[in-house]
Amino acid sequence: MFADQPSRRQFVVGASVAGALGAMPSMARAQAGGSAIRPFKVAIPAAEIQAMQRRIAETRWADPQPADDDSQGVRRQTFEPLMRYWARGYDWRKIEARLNALPMFMTEIDGLDVHFIHVRSRHEHAMPMILTHGWPGSVLEFLGVIAPLTDPTAYGGKAEDAFHLVIPSIPGFGFSAKPTQIGWGSDHIGRAWSMLMLRLGYDRYVSQGGDCGSVISQRMALQHVPGLLGRGGGLDAADHVPGAGHLVQHHVRAAVRRRLADEGVALLVDALVRGPGGGHEEQRDDRCHCSHGAGSTP
Repeated sequence: MFADQPSRRQFVVGASVAGALGAMPSMARAQAGGSAIRPFKVAIPAAEIQAMQRRIAETRWADPQPADDDSQGVRRQTFEPLMRYWARGYDWRKIEARLNALPMFMTEIDGLDVHFIHVRSRHEHAMPMILTHGWPGSVLEFLGVIAPLTDPTAYGGKAEDAFHLVIPSIPGFGFSAKPTQIGWGSDHIGRAWSMLMLRLGYDRYVSQGGDCGSVISQRMALQHVPGLLGRGGGLDAADHVPGAGHLVQHHVRAAVRRRLADEGVALLVDALVRGPGGGHEEQRDDRCHCSHGAGSTP
């Protein structure tokens, strides 16, 4: 497995592609159940979409700022065209169909329903990896990398670089439930992610995240959560977990460079090529929390 062949299936940084969706109620359909894995489909009622479009159209705009830059805040000249796009140009049903074409599930962890995408590679020895989005963000950030990471041979890569992917929505984001009690910080979420991977049958896996997802991955490593071999961060260089000595940083960066050299795998990569200490993630501690508000993004 991975510990015997450290240079074969290393994890890479994920892509930050696609902006987060606008505020929209997370109404979707999942089979009833407790801690079991339940199939999940998105089904936003048309009335909710129309209500959102109507609220945008009825916005009372402030007068345009006299400044020709953002020194007085985001300008109306910038914001208003974006809102027109949300109201009249954005095709939610298209995104809904893309999500529903993927294997999506819901499961209860520590009393909270967690939504996730789970795509298994067709390659026998693929490495399980959990990908965590940032803030404000959603699982949409990773839609563009699912195919290249699960089936690298279709993009000019190697079977040994394949991953089984688990892509959860952070509690309070997207279609995961919103906590009703405090305590769902990065440490708690990191432990929940370990529980999710073990529940799916992955007793050895790696973790990657960008922005807050990077902090969550870091906290997983610092807590030595069960099953975690190593993590890659979107804010800092890769780490290795004590006890998994083969996952050293230069191996991870070599894997990234190998993927980048292959133009068939079009990934947006930002941080693993930097040396240690190049980011600010270690300063963020456990300050990346789930969202409790009604305006979380799908």
